[in-house]
Amino acid sequence: MSRAGKLAPEQLPYEVTDGDLFKLFDPDETGIIRQIRKGISVDTKGTAYVVFWNAMDAKNALEKLNGFNFQNRYLVVLWHQPEKTLRMKESKDDVQTRQESLGQLKKQYGID
Repeated sequence: MSRAGKLAPEQLPYEVTDGDLFKLFDPDETGIIRQIRKGISVDTKGTAYVVFWNAMDAKNALEKLNGFNFQNRYLVVLWHQPEKTLRMKESKDDVQTRQESLGQLKKQYGID
């Protein structure tokens, strides 16, 4: 399935359940959702991935729920962009490599 049917909601309450998310994105229980995955690590808590069977259903959900007040939190709903996520990870790795290189240079030249 292309990214057209995947959404990445953010600013979710930490205590949100799977059932709450299914009711939020498919209130009529018509079966438009293929899969929902919640973030559970420290970095991903409050986020999720919602995969729809149909790209138009995803578009409708994005338009309806972006900025929606859900459990006293205003949701940010975006299209899932895996290439952007990969670039952010590479950027973090690059910073770590540069910090290590800087530490070696400081040792080499006796700088604290």
